[in-house]
Order: sequence, then C-alpha cells, then structure tokens
Amino acid sequence: MVLSPKVYTWLCGLFASLGSIIFGYDLGVIAGATMGPDFNNPNLEGLITSIFRIFAGMFPVAYFADFLGRRKTIQVGALIYISMMFRLTYFSRFFAGFGVGIMADLAPLYQAEIAHPSIRGRLTTLQQTFGTSAGLKGTQAEWRVPLGIQIIPALPLVAFMLLLPESPRWLAEKGRIDEAAKTLARLHAHGNVDDPFVISQMEDIKAEIQKAREIGAASWGELFTVPSNFRRVALGYILQFSVQMTGVSAIQYYSTTIFTTMGFTATRVLLFQSINSIIALIGEVCCVLWVDNTGRRKPLIVGNVLTTWVFNFFFSACIGPLSWAYPAEIYSTRTRAKATALTSSASWLSNFFIAQVTPIAFQHIGWNALFIWAFYPETSGRRLEEMDTLFEDAPLFVANTPYAKTQNR
Repeated sequence: MVLSPKVYTWLCGLFASLGSIIFGYDLGVIAGATMGPDFNNPNLEGLITSIFRIFAGMFPVAYFADFLGRRKTIQVGALIYISMMFRLTYFSRFFAGFGVGIMADLAPLYQAEIAHPSIRGRLTTLQQTFGTSAGLKGTQAEWRVPLGIQIIPALPLVAFMLLLPESPRWLAEKGRIDEAAKTLARLHAHGNVDDPFVISQMEDIKAEIQKAREIGAASWGELFTVPSNFRRVALGYILQFSVQMTGVSAIQYYSTTIFTTMGFTATRVLLFQSINSIIALIGEVCCVLWVDNTGRRKPLIVGNVLTTWVFNFFFSACIGPLSWAYPAEIYSTRTRAKATALTSSASWLSNFFIAQVTPIAFQHIGWNALFIWAFYPETSGRRLEEMDTLFEDAPLFVANTPYAKTQNR
C-alpha cells in the first residue's frame, strides 16, 4: 500500500516524537517516585529530579545534528539513553539526560524540516503532546521498574528511524541534491520530483545553501553579532525562559510532593496528578488541532491572557478571600485584634516588596502577551527558507503589520 504524502509525513513526525515519550514518562515516574521513602531527603529529591535535565539541550547536539544528520543523531540519542539506563545510578541518569536531550531537541527540528508549511505547526507540537501522554502513564508505580522500562520506546525509535527519510535540507546542504529532491517528492508529491511544490522548494533550499556557502560556515558568534540572528535568538530564548518562569516544571516535577504536603492520601495524590496530566493532554491535543489555522502569535497571546484570567478566577473564588477570613476567626477574642494585625502585616510587607520589584521586572521583561503581540512575527504558513528574509525585513515592532499575519498556502 502506497501512503499519501500527508499520511507519510505524519508517520515520520510521529515516530520522531517517540523520544519525547521517554522524557514525559520520566516526568511522571519522578513525580510519583519522590513520594516514596527512598526520597525523603529534599537534596536527594532535587538532585534526582534535576540531574536528568543537566545535559538536555547542550551545545554538542548542534554539532551532531550538522555532522551526522538529523535522523542518525536521534538514533544516537536513543542508543546513549538505552546504554545508560541499564544502570540506574546518578552517573547513568546524567548521561541518559544527554540522550533524551538529543532526541527532544532534534525531533522538532527534524519534523520542521520534513513538514509542509501547512502542517508544520501540528507536526512540531506533537513533541509536547507525546510527552504529556507518557507522563500520564508514569504516575502509577514504584520508581525502580518504571525508570528501567523507559528503554521500551527507545528501542523502536532506533529501528524506526532507519526507515524514515533524512531531512531534505540536510541532504542538500551535504551536496546530495538528487536525494533531497526525491525525499521532498516522497513527502509532499507522491514521489513526483517534477511537482511544482517540490521544484519551488528545492530552488529555495539551493538558494539558501548557496547564500550560506558565500557567507561561510555558521559560527556561534554570529548568533549574537548579526542583528537578525540575535533578534531570533532573543525571541526564542525569552519565550522558553518565560514558559519556565510560569512554574510549569515545578508543577510537573513536584506536584505529588505539593499534594502530599497538603495532607492528601497517596491515592488522592495520584488521582490529582492524573487529572493534572489529563487536563494538560487535552490542551495539547487542542493545540495540535488548531495551531496551523490560528498561527503562532494568537495562541501565545490568548494563552497568556487566559492563564491570568483562570488563575485570577480561582484565586478570587478560593485563595484570596479566605486568606483574610481564616486568620480573622482562629484567634481568641483577647488576642484577635493584635494577632490579626500581625498576620495581616505579612500581606502588606509582601505587597510592598512586589510593588517595588514588579515595575522593574516589567521594565526588563515586559508583559509576556504584550511582548509577543509587539515583537514576534508570525511564522505560520511560511517556508523555513523564508525566515531569514522575514526577520531581516520585518520591523522590530510588528504589531498591526503584515508580518503579524498568517501566510496561507
């Protein structure tokens, strides 16, 4: 049976996302594992949790990706992970994190380079969705066996990557133009190398490669010295940093600890953790379904606004009012006035600190949604080869300009 280009591309993207299952499963396992008696030491708990991510996203990944290719580098990451997981030690977990870092970093890169612009958003967001679905699976058992069986998705990943095509852009960069054209044709045109899209895409790829060769090999320094490159690095870095500053990783890693500290039973804690994962999974499936229709800017802006609204609703419905009601009723009549005044001072002192720090933070960081609205060009619907031109031509302030709109293809 001959698969249609869209189905074939989706299958390639799905298999490439198997590495994120390992990462997401690890989040779930560690969240449950830290409830056990082996992790009563908070320093040990933090070390076990964080050591897995030390190597993830480190710079050597870029060299492997350019030298070996996207496909083989993902395989290398899976093999490193498999070899390290046979010994569940700090050392193995440290380097297993390196293997997962390779898979997590390279999967969206590979997906972006094989995808048609019309489905690129959906394909690259599979990484997060697979991670969350796997995190849901890892919340129900003790830690030793679940940590060990994480090698199961890594094994088919190594095998399946042998069957997947290499990135056509990497092939073209290495001078393998015919292979690149055939890969593009298989992905997008039923194998027809004379298809207009394939011809147009190959012309764009060859033009970009020729331009790159005239300039010379890319260096780390030019990411900071070339204005359009620095702009893109800054936008990407700020976006990733702001996401982590929401505290999402703290919730993923330590939600079981938080619920346990609040006095819930182990069964309830795992139930709450599962609900938390299900909610996240539903949201990520929604993102996969609509991201290529809505673009990138709108979900980022609306998501930031809705996050503050939902937070404010539950804060106002539960936490905020009760923070005043509870202290006012727990003291005896003779001490109530003094004690309430003392406990209320915690609110005023913290308010003073927040009032002092917040304007400075906003001056340097800015409101996240407003920052995205003002400075992030829309990339949805554009070919990867158009990105240089987009960021060279787009003004710094892109709101209400054509650069803020989705390109339909």
